Amino acid sequence: MNTSVANRLQTARNSTAEKLLVAASELMIERSSIEVSLSDIAQKSGVNAALVKYHFGNKDGLLLALLARDAATEMSNLEYLLAQPITPTEKLRLHIGGIIRAYRRFPYMNRLIHYLLHESSAEAADEVSKFFVAPLVDFHRRLLAEGTRAGEFRRIDPVFFYTSLIGACDHLFFGRPAMSRAIGVGPITDQICRDYIKHMEALVCSGMVKEANGE
Repeated sequence: MNTSVANRLQTARNSTAEKLLVAASELMIERSSIEVSLSDIAQKSGVNAALVKYHFGNKDGLLLALLARDAATEMSNLEYLLAQPITPTEKLRLHIGGIIRAYRRFPYMNRLIHYLLHESSAEAADEVSKFFVAPLVDFHRRLLAEGTRAGEFRRIDPVFFYTSLIGACDHLFFGRPAMSRAIGVGPITDQICRDYIKHMEALVCSGMVKEANGE
């Protein structure tokens, strides 16, 4: 983890800073949007808005710290999963389930990543690339390579795989309000989350796991 991200995570452990992060996270989930104001965050947290600057520098600093906090546990799980004495296919299934559950907890995550990568500062974009995008793509590259060597996977471009899996999670959770207006689907429940994991496991594995005849 780079020094800047480590500093942000240390800041987030401060009780006042944590209140601001929790409030921002809850507002984004409630509104299905990352467009939340500092005054709204301050009101929900019970913390003076001026303390955002003290702890995070500005609103983008708060958003970056929120993403770093949310991503930290998920990133730490990647190496643990890769080291497990199970087949690459089972690792793939566990990873799919883990990613979907992470989006269930933090449905704003991918939109926040897009914002910080493309609409914020160059510094924020560099940090997000280093602590989220690059480690996740590298994990996919190594897992796919392991599966190919084991004869379980056909060759898959790790960037395509990242795009497919992360995009599928993003649209289900963050795109749910639009789907609700268009076709009347309800909110994401625990059962829908479980069903979607099964759906994605079947969809991804049927497309990349080799059959017994090697096809």
